[in-house]
Amino acid sequence: MQEFITIARVAKTQGRHGEVAAELHTDFPEKFAERKKLFALSADGKRRELQLEEFWSHKSYVVLKFAGVDSITDAEALVGCELQVPLEQRAALDAGAYVSDLVGCEVFDRERPVGTVKDVQFGAGEAPLLVVVQGSKEILIPFAQEFIAGIDIEGKRVEMKLPAGMLELDAPLSEEEKSEAGGAKSGSRKQEAGGR
Repeated sequence: MQEFITIARVAKTQGRHGEVAAELHTDFPEKFAERKKLFALSADGKRRELQLEEFWSHKSYVVLKFAGVDSITDAEALVGCELQVPLEQRAALDAGAYVSDLVGCEVFDRERPVGTVKDVQFGAGEAPLLVVVQGSKEILIPFAQEFIAGIDIEGKRVEMKLPAGMLELDAPLSEEEKSEAGGAKSGSRKQEAGGR
């Protein structure tokens, strides 16, 4: 059975001639120029083949025009669908890896172990987010080119150079941070803590 990967999700109709606006789930929007055939996967699990006629960027979306989808009513049928390509047509990341290859890799920040990649999320920003399991918690790390120091898919290892403090963003607040967040009421507690 053929496997597919999702490269976009139709968010809404766009225009009066059947165009749709889609959220990108790929770092390679330029690949739409090569991809004339896409597959729309609807919520009920049905997949239909679509021929891409045109595409262009609009705000945070990519606008797509498919053959035979020529009205708002036609386009409404695609809203919510995942737009997919066969797995073998996936694009390699700049770092030379496929996103699906990253699941199960150990992530290191300057040789310090961070955790294991459980999943990869798209759509929140410019770069996909690695969902990294660290003990009992999950942390999200942008898989951005500027943070990647090296990838060894066979060795299941991702080396990163993360900005100072990034891994602490999800960390519980320290007593001092809690005091500062508490405002004037916590001022006396903060002084007591400082006096110890």
